[in-house]
Amino acid sequence: MAAKSAQDVVRYVEFLYKTRYRKPRNNYKRPPDTLLHVLHVWKTDQPDQFCENLQLDPKTFDSLVAELQNDPIFSSGDGGRSQAPVEHQIAVALYHFGHYGNGASLQQVANWCGYLKGWIKGAMQCVMVAILHPEFVRKNIHPPTAAEKEEAKKWVESRSCSVWRDGYCMVDGTLLPLAERPFWYGESYFDRKCNYSLNFQVSATHILYTMP
Repeated sequence: MAAKSAQDVVRYVEFLYKTRYRKPRNNYKRPPDTLLHVLHVWKTDQPDQFCENLQLDPKTFDSLVAELQNDPIFSSGDGGRSQAPVEHQIAVALYHFGHYGNGASLQQVANWCGYLKGWIKGAMQCVMVAILHPEFVRKNIHPPTAAEKEEAKKWVESRSCSVWRDGYCMVDGTLLPLAERPFWYGESYFDRKCNYSLNFQVSATHILYTMP
């Protein structure tokens, strides 16, 4: 049995030499990452630059980290072995969400944060699992209460007129490109940008500003 296994190994090695060739490996020289500079310098000294990178102001970012950091998804292994800092994972996810096209490629995000591409995919998954956790959704993503509606109406009236008072909802939307044309009713998904996509819309009150 052992002899047969050895013969199989020799046969596989011969096959590899016949069908493959050796090529020297080039080490990829990574540029200095920006993530730590964003979190440790721009967060306190240049909040506008922080917001430009993560699409959130520092206070909102800290609140989001505080809400998500205790989610079990951010601990793994025996005894709950810790992963990379939660603020790093959330920052990378926000940077990825805030870019599109080549700027949202794994390589570009890796250049920005200094982490490997496989790690980035794992961090994105962890952040999304935490955000979609039922407890987080119930607490933070819900229709406005009667008091919040009244506050929003007063805000609209104070900045316009009483006639516009009931127009307190602000709506914004975005297109999510699909990888390919859907089989059923594919033409219905063709958008003005000549892509097949889904159209998402979010309705919010005045307290949920969309950062520039």
